[in-house]
Amino acid sequence: MITFPNAKINLGLDVVEKRPDGYHNLETVFYPIPLHDILEITKSDEEFSFTMHNAVFEGSDNDNLVVKAYNVLAEDFEMPKVNISLYKNIPTGAGMGGGSADAAFALKMLNVIAELNLSDEKLEEYAARLGADCAFFIKNKPTYATGIGNILTPVDCDLTGYYMVVVKPDIHISTKEAYAFVNPAHPENALADIIKKPVDEWKGLMKNDFEKSVFAKYPSIMDVKERLYEMGAVYASMSGSGSAFFGIFKDETDMEKIKNLFPDTFCQQWKL
Repeated sequence: MITFPNAKINLGLDVVEKRPDGYHNLETVFYPIPLHDILEITKSDEEFSFTMHNAVFEGSDNDNLVVKAYNVLAEDFEMPKVNISLYKNIPTGAGMGGGSADAAFALKMLNVIAELNLSDEKLEEYAARLGADCAFFIKNKPTYATGIGNILTPVDCDLTGYYMVVVKPDIHISTKEAYAFVNPAHPENALADIIKKPVDEWKGLMKNDFEKSVFAKYPSIMDVKERLYEMGAVYASMSGSGSAFFGIFKDETDMEKIKNLFPDTFCQQWKL
């Protein structure tokens, strides 16, 4: 069984307060985009196995979110032995949710393979135990997220017909690193209200609170956002805790121009 976990971007992200448990409450909008990993899971007559291709994972296999997805189900169910193969296309350390997507799609596949008959709501509960944004990928639709990113509400946001350019500088920013320098505060303009406005009005209203601290530490990547606007983006932002940036365009952009502006950098474009 093969599936294709997709990435997401954050349309705005406000870190509103620090919680007593050390985590942060935030407000964001998750939006799925057509950049995919490849995940294959098959039953095995032997032992459980996991392999990953086109990326290097630091740590043991048991620390990988896909393996954790299998193990969290195995705590409650008698799971069959499986072979799992993961091919990475979604950049790591990009704020695009690649690892979370892989884990959520693994839960959905294992639900079918093991004939568990779990509802989407139950799968979301398991996904939330793996990571704050994992649950989003179960239903995988535009979503307004609060709490630590685990309280999900469907949102009426449709970018169909727009073009999206994603640029990922060769910088890995950990979530812990990004949060370290953020000053939580409730925004002047609520994201839940901004997202209802036309895309042309987002610039100057919608923001990502991580940009300030990330730009201070990595000033070179500030240019990425500025160049996306110079190329005609109606809205551009860093996604999640970075370091990927996206620009939303009304018309298709010349990919050769993009690659010349951002040499030796991950760059892709899609019509949404």
